[in-house]
Amino acid sequence: LDTAMSSADRAAALTHRLLAFARRQPLDPSVTDANALIVGMSDLLRRTISEAIDLRIETAPGLWPTLCDPHQLENAILNLAINARDAMPDGGTLTIETGNGRLADTDAAPRPGAPPDEYVRIVVRDTGTGMPPEVIARAFDPFFTTKPLGQGTGLGLSMIYGFAKQSEGHARIESAVGTGTSITLYLPRHHGDADIRTGSVAGAEMRRGAGETILVVEDEQVVRDLIVEVLQDLGYRVLEAVDGLAGLRVLQTPGRIDLLVTDVGLPGLNGRQLADQARETRRALKVLFITGYAETAASASGFLDPGMAMITKPFPMEALVARIRAMIEGGTA
Repeated sequence: LDTAMSSADRAAALTHRLLAFARRQPLDPSVTDANALIVGMSDLLRRTISEAIDLRIETAPGLWPTLCDPHQLENAILNLAINARDAMPDGGTLTIETGNGRLADTDAAPRPGAPPDEYVRIVVRDTGTGMPPEVIARAFDPFFTTKPLGQGTGLGLSMIYGFAKQSEGHARIESAVGTGTSITLYLPRHHGDADIRTGSVAGAEMRRGAGETILVVEDEQVVRDLIVEVLQDLGYRVLEAVDGLAGLRVLQTPGRIDLLVTDVGLPGLNGRQLADQARETRRALKVLFITGYAETAASASGFLDPGMAMITKPFPMEALVARIRAMIEGGTA
């Protein structure tokens, strides 16, 4: 079981990276405090890098919030830290720095047709071997790697670049052989009020329900059975359906349904079509979409209407339960 889970996790990570550099990964953007996220990662980062490397985290006071997927931002910072570690086999200094700025203050090109915007800047800097100009020119290319065969996929920096671009930001490399490398992420400043998220919910205690009714629509029996069993154990009343048409029949019958949990990629009537038809009669129905990847769900911000949320496979059950609880406590349908 451990071997099977390890293989599945590696395959899932590879898929996410492929979708990231293709800029088609499903993102769940939210208002994120990058300072809190990075400080929260400090123990993980120190365990990941060599003891010979001095980790310095320099967070700017008054850092603006940014709108991005905090889990993908964690992944990007961790990947950059691992790259820096590999570039400093004899030790050195790894600095992670945050700050506020404007894209116009850099030599990076702003988005076409858009005026210069305010950005949150995250810099990961090492004192390692550095890169020659020909490597810098290709560093963000998918599958490009300078590591020996079997020691790297060449997807790390391309995944980070894809994440930054898909978040309406930018990424830039500055490096010189023998002096180290500095990689900067520019993420757009968020204006407005919203709950700030700082990272992963994995490992959190799963909160119990109070008899609320949840309809689970999932065509993969193993996934459906697991979700149903966990929710029932936590005190929810769970209805289930194997596809969109079966789910729609349940939704068209009388009775209270507090939340619809549905896969996006269903045969016949897909998850989004199911939700739209269900809302013709249940106008306030809350919907949580589950997806590994869907062409129309490349970005949750462009796919979701009010009262809808998305979670991507693979996910810890704690994350699913936390999202369900948060949606239900925001009101029922």
